[in-house]
Amino acid sequence: MNLSTMLAIRAAEGRPVRVGLIGAGKFGSMILAQAKFIAGLHVVGIADLDLAKARGALSRVGWGEERFGAPSFAAAMEAGTTHLTEDARALCAAEGIECIIEATGHPIAGLRHAMAAIDAGKHVVMVNVEADVLCGAHLAERARQQGVVYSMAYGDQPGAICELVDWVHSCGFELVAAGKGMNFAPPYRYSTPDTVWSFFGWTDEEVAAGDFNPKMYNSFTDGTKAAIEMAAVANATGLDCPDDGLAFYPSGLQDLAEVFKPESEGGRLPKAGLVDIAASREPDGRVVLNNIQYGMFVTFRAPDDYTRACFQQYGLLTDKSGWYGSMWRPFHLIGLETSVSVLSAVLRGEATGSSTRYRADAVATSKGDFAAGEYLDGEGGFKVWAKAIPATQSMQRNALPIGLAHHVKLKKPIVRDQVVSFDDVEITEDLDIVAMRDEQKRLLDG
Repeated sequence: MNLSTMLAIRAAEGRPVRVGLIGAGKFGSMILAQAKFIAGLHVVGIADLDLAKARGALSRVGWGEERFGAPSFAAAMEAGTTHLTEDARALCAAEGIECIIEATGHPIAGLRHAMAAIDAGKHVVMVNVEADVLCGAHLAERARQQGVVYSMAYGDQPGAICELVDWVHSCGFELVAAGKGMNFAPPYRYSTPDTVWSFFGWTDEEVAAGDFNPKMYNSFTDGTKAAIEMAAVANATGLDCPDDGLAFYPSGLQDLAEVFKPESEGGRLPKAGLVDIAASREPDGRVVLNNIQYGMFVTFRAPDDYTRACFQQYGLLTDKSGWYGSMWRPFHLIGLETSVSVLSAVLRGEATGSSTRYRADAVATSKGDFAAGEYLDGEGGFKVWAKAIPATQSMQRNALPIGLAHHVKLKKPIVRDQVVSFDDVEITEDLDIVAMRDEQKRLLDG
């Protein structure tokens, strides 16, 4: 039975799917924008540290004040309205809520929220990929133990990639590669919050007129977000990260099957079974023809001559040999689609991709030469970018994950492009998360 039919039955029975949302930023706002149109989906509570900003977001997406003025979670459930709170833990513990959507984007807070929700017996849809790549395997194991679902978010690129990977396996094709499109060229790697807008071609006046977060945009520009997302996909699918990080091969639709196959077959991958990026720019900055900047893709191989012939007969876009094909989705609508993951978790007990293994890491890598005593500033900052590497390498190097690289003091000097080690820094805060990382080592895969 499909999700919409299952939800309609719940709605007719007077048993809406009850949800709590943590984080009313852009992603959260997009979730809320659609929730008001989905009969049977009830957002009981919204937690955000800035309630004024949360109210502003609700107003922007068409929620009148009468919809979010409930004085408590119990009152919200009875009236079919929403309670706003600054207390995410109270939301996670609220009786009657079935699923928590974690959409803060803060890795440390996200892990704590997810653990609280799982331990309270609630499904978790983890929008916060930064948290997932840090300790997702640990969370997924904890969710299994508690009998709940821990899921990626449909609408975000990792979840959509996992859907494509599942399609390949379900069809009996040989999975070769998976990834996403991205606006990237090599000079972008060393972008900082001060220089990031030049890569978008925006003027100072345009930036001043908008509500833009330079660190967030810089995380996309310097490749950090790509590393985080591809490492998460590896942890969910069993694919590998390249040994030396993502290569960002320029590729348009017409080239996906040719580029994302092994070098031994005329492609560019060191081996089959990797995640990587289809860059939308050539190294010199020229825009790639038919690029998939907003999309996701998989490449796969026909298992025999008969299937290879069918690829051609039915118009699949293949490489020159006809053995390798590609499938893609040209867009993702982030929060506008996330209800699919919520309903899948609650109604079917299924995750939209889940980091069930510790196979990859997104590790802090230096953007320059920095002295002992200086502080790292985390994702999207001036000091480090994230490199996606196999977890076995990360453990051998004792590498510092990007999620723990914010406001951390160097005790040793580091040089440009050096993978930062725990041995290079002083860790005095978030020791519970460090302990969670140590616990996750039991789940090492590959």
